[in-house]
Amino acid sequence: MKAADIMTRKLKTITPSVPVREVAAFFVKERISGAPVVDAEGHFLGIVTEEDLIFQDKKIHLPTFLNIFSNIIPLGIEHLGEEIRKIAATQAREVMQQKPVSISPGTSVEEIATLMTERKAHYLPVLNKGQIMGVVTKRDLIRAVAKGKVW
Repeated sequence: MKAADIMTRKLKTITPSVPVREVAAFFVKERISGAPVVDAEGHFLGIVTEEDLIFQDKKIHLPTFLNIFSNIIPLGIEHLGEEIRKIAATQAREVMQQKPVSISPGTSVEEIATLMTERKAHYLPVLNKGQIMGVVTKRDLIRAVAKGKVW
């Protein structure tokens, strides 16, 4: 089985300017865990997932400073700016993953399961030449297992 066999094809998309609160309300209303972000012409820009929205409520991890022989070495500072940007976000464009883990229509179910578990990527856009064809979520994979289509 391949991604094309189990993917969700009817996508519910959002645009980059949608306010974060509206994205959250949209997820609840539509009972979805993520959505592709597309521009006015329908070009794929990235994805927003529940995890991206939850990120706004997390604690900021301030960098630690190590003092060795009068030299101060910052630890963990490389992610601080990105964390602050996402926490302060007001629009989908500011929380979306611009380069999410993605798959092709021919990606095998075994590869999908591996990506989901090892990369903790549970919302995988299915791209073909940069165009979004569908998405594969944990629910799609479980649905295929329940129907006996996998393993």
